[in-house]
This record gives sequence, C-alpha cells and structure tokens, in this order.
Amino acid sequence: MEDKQLLAVAVTAVLLIVLCKLIIRSSTAAKPKPNLPPGPWMLPVIGSLHHVVSNPLLFRVLRELSQKHGPLMMVRLGEVPALVASSVEAAQAIMRKHDVAFADRFAPATFSSAAYDCTDLVMSPYGERWRQLRKIAVQEMFTAARVLSFKHIREEEAARFLQDVAASATAGTAVDFTKGVSKLVNDAFVRECVGSRCKYQDEYLDAIHAAIRLSSGITIADIFPSSRIMQMLGTAPRKALACRRRIDRILDQIIQEKKAAMEFSDKAPAHESLLAVLLRLQKEGTSMPIELTDETITALMFDMFAAGSDTSSTTLNWAMMELIRYPAAMAKAQAEVRETFKGKSIITEDDVTGSNLSYLKLVFKETLRLHPPAPLLIPRRCREPCQVMGYDIPMGTAVFVNVWAIGRDPKYWDDAEEFRPERFENNSLDFRGTNYEYLPFGAGRRMCPGINLGMANIELALASLLYHFDWKLPKGTGPKDVDVWEGTGLIASKNTSLMLHPVTRIAPAAA
Repeated sequence: MEDKQLLAVAVTAVLLIVLCKLIIRSSTAAKPKPNLPPGPWMLPVIGSLHHVVSNPLLFRVLRELSQKHGPLMMVRLGEVPALVASSVEAAQAIMRKHDVAFADRFAPATFSSAAYDCTDLVMSPYGERWRQLRKIAVQEMFTAARVLSFKHIREEEAARFLQDVAASATAGTAVDFTKGVSKLVNDAFVRECVGSRCKYQDEYLDAIHAAIRLSSGITIADIFPSSRIMQMLGTAPRKALACRRRIDRILDQIIQEKKAAMEFSDKAPAHESLLAVLLRLQKEGTSMPIELTDETITALMFDMFAAGSDTSSTTLNWAMMELIRYPAAMAKAQAEVRETFKGKSIITEDDVTGSNLSYLKLVFKETLRLHPPAPLLIPRRCREPCQVMGYDIPMGTAVFVNVWAIGRDPKYWDDAEEFRPERFENNSLDFRGTNYEYLPFGAGRRMCPGINLGMANIELALASLLYHFDWKLPKGTGPKDVDVWEGTGLIASKNTSLMLHPVTRIAPAAA
C-alpha cells in the first residue's frame, strides 16, 4: 500500500514538473526575444567597454563603431544598455517621431550628484515640473528682449578684452586666445546672471568646472548602478557631491545678497539680471504647480553657468582656430567686417545686428557643424518600450545622438572634414532644430532654450577681434600645424590652448 502511495506521489511530482516546464516554455514562446539594433560583440559583465576605452573621446569611438555596425547601434556600458544614433533618419526618429518616448534624461550617478539629483531643468525627468521650469526659461529668462537688454554688458566686456589684446600687440607678446575668450565670456555671463561682477566668481566657476569634469567620464558607479560594491568603490559621485555643496554655499551667499539688495532698493533695475528675474517670480508667488524655492533657483543657476559659459567660449575659440587654419576664409571675414565698419574706432552690438555680416554668420554655422559644443548632446533615456527603425528599444535604455558624427558625414556634406563656410550660402539650414543633418543644439522638447543668449555672447566679440587685429601663429608654426583635437568632457573644447600674436590694424577705443 505504501509503495502505491509513493508511486502515486512520484507520478504526481513528475507530472507537475512536466507541466511547469510546459508552462515556462509556453511563456517563453509567447515572449519572443526582442529585435535589438546591431552592435559590436560584447563580453560578460563589462559589455562593450573594451571597444570604447581605447579613446577617451567617446563621440569619435562611437562614430567608428557605427560605421561598422550601422547608424542605429546598441552597445552596453557595463550593465547599462545604450542606443547610439548616428544618422539623420535615426536622429529624426528619436527627437521627432518618438520624442515623448525619449524625453527623459539619462542620469548616471555622478551627473545626478552634481546636477541636484535631477531637480534642475537640464536633467529633470519629463513631466509637469520640467514643463514649468522650461516655461520660466523660455518666457522669462531667455526672451529676445531679455537678451537684448544685456547688450551693454557684452559691449563693455568686449571693449576690455580688446584693450588687453591691444596691449599684447604693442608689447609684441603672444595671447593665450583660449584663456582670453574664456574669461571674456565668463565675465559677461556672470554679469548677465547676477547683475554685477561677483567676488565669488572664480571660486564658483572652479567648483562648476570640477563637477563637470567628474561627470564627463565613464565611472564604475555609473556603469554598474545596481551594484552596492561598485557604488562604494566609485569615488566620483562623492567628489561631485562635494563640488555641489561648494556650489550651494556660494550660490546661497549670492542669492541672499541679491535679495537684500532688492529689498533695500525701491526702484526696479534698468536691466534685470537672470537671478533677479527668478527672485522676482519667487516674491510674486506666481501660480505655478511647483514652488520656486531657493533650492530650485540654485539648481537653475547651476544649469545656466554649466551649460552657458563654456559652450559659448568653446565655439568662439573653435571659430578663430578654423579661420587661422584657413587663411582665405580669414581674409574674407576680415574684409567683410572692415568694409562694413570702416572708420569706426569701436563696434557696438547694434552695428553688428544692424549690418548684413553674411559671411561672419556662415563662419559660425560652419564652426558649429564641425565642432558642436556637446557632440553627443545631453544623453536621453527611453521612458517606455518602443520601436525605432524596425528595432525594439527597451525601457531604461540610455540614448546618445552623435551630432558630431552626423555633422561630418559625407552622405550629407561635401568635403565633410573641411572648413568651408560657403557651403551654407545657398541653403536654408539653421541650428534651430528643424534640420536633422545639422543639430549642434539638439531638437525636440529637450532642445537648448538659451541659444539666443549663447550666440549673442560671441558674435560681437569675433567681429571686433577680426576688425581691429590681424592674427599670426607663433614663429615656425603653419596653419596646418594647429592642434585640432578635442579635450575630454561633456563640452568638446579644444585640447590645447590657441596661442596667437595679434597685430593692431585699427586701434580700439579705450574701454
């Protein structure tokens, strides 16, 4: 009897096991393996890391890989799946057709630590908070009228820089052009943001740049987000958090001093700084779904400095570098500004905006094609499963749009690696996010909202530098000897300083 019972139990157990296997097999069959985009072969644990560590310039490595595996490519950085778009069609699918599905930001641990745990505008998840913050940026901070109100700042800072350059020309010494334009743009940007020169400026910018440097590389904590051990071993997030605390302390002092000054004065300022705009909105208690706290204002100020100053100075530096490397383009640009402003001892912003400096505009367009400030833009994140160009993209996938590669693709550009401003003469291509072969500032919902201010900070400066001075390389250096490589980081600035000898042709008026 016992044997029969044991047999019945055994048979029942076998049947249950078989049934479970059939259910699992049926379930697996009902969920076919996703059709992921192609990509390079991967290793256990590290994924595709062995393909990208050979070059710290990730956008260059990804272009090489996409040329082998296709314009829509999947790689894995540790345990993080990443989609790479390197063609017009792929960029259009992500930033227009499926813009909502890819409207979140990819926020690795280090960047999140620096960027206020994604409570700022740049990194905030897509939703009501982000919409309200962007509304403030577009309708209050970066309007055409607001940008125009800062023109006296840009004129004064440009005049100061011209005097420094003129002094070097008189002494016959070289100018560190890279360092000079960085200071020019930073000084102007601080005044536009805060309303005056700031005694905390150098300390604040140092903390900002340190946070950006820490956030620019691939760290252990970023690529293994689920591993507690890796989070403990990764020091970059902790260092980024320390930088953020320095930034908090400095910004809090600036905000409190600005509040006190606004309370003390019963007059509205003639030119309202960006910080003053935010504090006014805070005081008015605008009926927004989100509260404009001091912490929120601090996060927005971080965004402005981190995204605004370096991108503008980097573009101005690249523009001068390309003009130095292509003497015919330099001669054409200088002839245009000198003919347009003949007889003037100083150029104003009204002179520049009121004149048809067509070739200078082409110079900036071509510079942004070859040297977009953020070559991979700011990475996005897939919010929901979707299909792109016939491939399945899982939720949570990081997304890189390689605008650097698209801007140099011979499929869209003749002589793609050459600096030829004339290529823009007979077309309507613009950098406002509607031409997907040319996206230096991105496109769609997450496009940069501060383009107007960024361009205004460099147009007058370049026109003035070309008008007043000729520029020569150090003795023994030819145009083709100039280093054209980018440095590492989110912002693709020039790897080495651009050293030039200025020669005064039209003496600038005193600042």
